[in-house]
Amino acid sequence: MMEECYQIWAQLEHEAGTQLHRQTGLLLLGMKENPELKTIQATLSRQAVEHQCLSAEELKQRFPNVRLARGEVGLLDESGGVLYADKALRALQDAIRHLGGLVCDGEKVMEIKPGLPVMVKTTSRSHQAKSLIITAGPWTNQLLRPLGIELPLQTLRINVCYWREKVPGSYSVSQAFPCFLGLDLSPAPHHIYGLPSGEYPGLMKVCYHHGNNVDPEERDCPEAFSDIQDVQILGRFVRDHLPDLEPKPAVLEHCLYTNTPDEHFILDRHPKYDNIVIGAGFSGHGFKLSPVVGKILYELSMKLKPSYDLTPFRMSRFSGLGKAHL
Repeated sequence: MMEECYQIWAQLEHEAGTQLHRQTGLLLLGMKENPELKTIQATLSRQAVEHQCLSAEELKQRFPNVRLARGEVGLLDESGGVLYADKALRALQDAIRHLGGLVCDGEKVMEIKPGLPVMVKTTSRSHQAKSLIITAGPWTNQLLRPLGIELPLQTLRINVCYWREKVPGSYSVSQAFPCFLGLDLSPAPHHIYGLPSGEYPGLMKVCYHHGNNVDPEERDCPEAFSDIQDVQILGRFVRDHLPDLEPKPAVLEHCLYTNTPDEHFILDRHPKYDNIVIGAGFSGHGFKLSPVVGKILYELSMKLKPSYDLTPFRMSRFSGLGKAHL
């Protein structure tokens, strides 16, 4: 799917006349024997994606401001990069309007009435259509419960942390510093990822790919103790692996993940109303795949043969979702 996404992002970038993507490379860090690292390496080889395995010594020469612990190695995926999400969303919305679509922002969905046509009642009006696609993120189950279904989704609040460079530009895109992903490195039981500085000049984004349960309606409530623990884990990682960053975050923001139990998304039709299509549970890694996800959701809504095998994305893969849940 990712291969096609690169093509569509490039096409959108060309049509929009603005840069939406920057190839930086993606540096994966992990213990040499880490099974996930081995799987990723095998996948890159199988897909003929250019990559390099870097020993601790080679990594030190290539990226002197990354420090590895004993037994850790690097794997550089040359194809990795950064999507500029705000510009990408603007370009997509402009494309929708250009093609005659309507973007109705700031309308809360109050009710969905299934049928033909399906009706959506919002705070300001009603919409009707032959088919409906629901991609409501953390609010998915709030919309699906009245339609007789509940998906196994967990909403997490993620700390989005930015760390100040001790020497401005040392971890920047202009210095060819890559994105990175740390696979279960001490002291973190979950992945840690980072983007080169650029979004905020002089600040590098380093985040924990995990968070704490939250009600999306109460997402701005005061931080829990576990939030503080996550930031402390990040601080220790920064101190040990990225010594040219200050070990306390300069900016702390939040975002929401909506996770499925296996962290793969759901792309499926409602089991009772086949003109209602659901895209959900993107688990913090859906945005880059959105061009192809959109295409698949469109195909489902138009009753066309999907371009991809959707077996891994069907809601029926969750054993608890038997008929009793529908």
